[in-house]
Amino acid sequence: METIGSLIDKICIINLRKYHLEQKLTSVDNSNVRRECRLKLEILSQQESDLINELNILYQDVSSGKKKIKVYRQFKTYGSNN
Repeated sequence: METIGSLIDKICIINLRKYHLEQKLTSVDNSNVRRECRLKLEILSQQESDLINELNILYQDVSSGKKKIKVYRQFKTYGSNN
């Protein structure tokens, strides 16, 4: 199961990729490269939409109590005197 944080992270990464592809799309004159960029942008937009939908469903499940968020504690195991 994805976590809220991992979904947000993936959405952010997709947005960065989309930004850079859009920059490339406006700066390149080669029509084949532009076509490839547009195709990749369409795929990334669909992936982003899917992740946002998944995030919304998870948020609703957590808000309604249908799913619980586990808190994982991290323990330092090095440099300790114990």
